[in-house]
Amino acid sequence: MKTLHCISSIVATIVVAIVAAGLIATPALAADWSPTKPVRFIVGFPPGGATDLVARFLQPKLAASLGSQVIIDNRPGANSVIAMQILKNSEADGHTVGMSHIGSLVVSPTIQNTGYDPLKDFVPVGMLVTLQNILITHPSVPVKNINEFIAYAKSQPGKVNYATSGIGSPGHLAVALFESMTGTTLNHIPYKGGGPAITDLLGGQVPSFMAVISTAVPHVQSGKARALGVTGGKRAEALPDVPTIAEAGVKGYLAINWYGLSAPPKTPPAIVARMNKDFTAALNAPDVIKQLKDRGIDSAPSNGADYLKFIRAEQERWVPVIKKAKIEAN
Repeated sequence: MKTLHCISSIVATIVVAIVAAGLIATPALAADWSPTKPVRFIVGFPPGGATDLVARFLQPKLAASLGSQVIIDNRPGANSVIAMQILKNSEADGHTVGMSHIGSLVVSPTIQNTGYDPLKDFVPVGMLVTLQNILITHPSVPVKNINEFIAYAKSQPGKVNYATSGIGSPGHLAVALFESMTGTTLNHIPYKGGGPAITDLLGGQVPSFMAVISTAVPHVQSGKARALGVTGGKRAEALPDVPTIAEAGVKGYLAINWYGLSAPPKTPPAIVARMNKDFTAALNAPDVIKQLKDRGIDSAPSNGADYLKFIRAEQERWVPVIKKAKIEAN
């Protein structure tokens, strides 16, 4: 019994020492930290796209729970590389966080020198949401389903243009996988974000767009864009009549999009814990869940450790696809 008591005392002493050193963020420590100035939420795409939309859905909840103004700072360019570089060089004081995703953490580091290590130069705060991409066309394009689109593309290889939110974006990856599985060759037209891309699709400047679903939903519902298929494993609640690309004819096809939250390097655990707590609460709010679902987005909060594991798994899944498709930076 004395031995057990001694071991318990030693363990307790070690835990107290670790907490004091800031290596473990307890709920009490997380509650102790609060912002002392506006919190900057960096988004690597212009207004109007899905990343910006998610940030703005969360903004009022975060401002209320953090007790501080939350400013959405749109820094578009290079598939969010510019935004992540800004995040890397920001102070680790809790007043700057950034939206991270497959483009900035998986694709861009594979195809170019980003100036950062996606696994070492940021502190993972947690997953935010998952969502599908969706292949849409302008109504003038003479196709109504995936099989017709495949036939249309094969009839003029390399000549059918498609838009995405940028080189190495989730839409670009989704089409690379689509081409590989269908034997088609399409012509990529990269934009700086989903907002500019959807504007050109609606105007007829580009015939097709592999869009993040939230960008496309209102235009599909209004009939201004035609939906051919979603990229996930199930139909989207916001567009239940649109089949998955897999069930529409490309068996085994799957490409999921996701957004998470990252903090500057060396951000203290107590601040990370507080940010995770507040973002999770915002994502679990019923009105936010409804706003997200109405645009085809699923709330999917996680802790930082699970987010890091997920990023590593996505690297293993997508790096071979990137290399096979020979995706290159500008």
